Amino acid sequence: MATSRLQLDDGMTTIEIDTPAGPIDALLGTPSGEGRWPGVVVIHDAVGYAPDNQAISSRIAQAGYLALTPNLYARGGRARCIRRVFRELLTKRGRALDDILAARDHLLAMPECTGQVGIAGFCMGGQFALIMSPRGFGASAPFYGTPLPRHLSDTLEGSCPIVASFGTRDPLGIGASQRLRQVTSAQHITTDIKAYRGVGHSFANKLPGQPLLRIAGFGYNEAATEDAWRRVFAFFGEHLQSNAE
Repeated sequence: MATSRLQLDDGMTTIEIDTPAGPIDALLGTPSGEGRWPGVVVIHDAVGYAPDNQAISSRIAQAGYLALTPNLYARGGRARCIRRVFRELLTKRGRALDDILAARDHLLAMPECTGQVGIAGFCMGGQFALIMSPRGFGASAPFYGTPLPRHLSDTLEGSCPIVASFGTRDPLGIGASQRLRQVTSAQHITTDIKAYRGVGHSFANKLPGQPLLRIAGFGYNEAATEDAWRRVFAFFGEHLQSNAE
């Protein structure tokens, strides 16, 4: 459980959570008022913690979910952490996966949690959201989790329901939505998969350098972002809210 707290803007709090490799910091968003809510583990993109991630967590909390983002870059120098996390993303084992499961267990142990926890992730985090979908989550929401994880059929065996969002101009995800549909259909996994026409990678992240990002096939798109979140919250409402204890 948390051992320290730092209050931020927008109702966000930085806390410390226990993991098998020791404590790490995490960003917690709590809905306003009193009650019990489903939880969502949020996996940041390759950029890591940023004001954008805080805004995403705030959006999830305002929609009625406990939002917990573990800092996957919490140990050691930034460059070393990035290399390690990407290696673990490829091998599908290691501290990053343990940290994500620890975040899930932290939410489950909170008295404010209903006992239902989903996962959402962006870019690198979207890949983790797919990899972790069979590992004790009620629903998974990968945003442009591209390139898709290797051995996708094996990776998704026993997956929870998936609501996935892609951009057709994503240079890392050509054909990703079709491939995910094929695999999930073959395994009878409940899905809502949508590719937004003319939209690139990171369309739901307000990252710096937007003009250059758009040239490279990346960049924020407000219309796609709002529609994707509408779908995600409708999907979570069906698979997390309705199954709450």
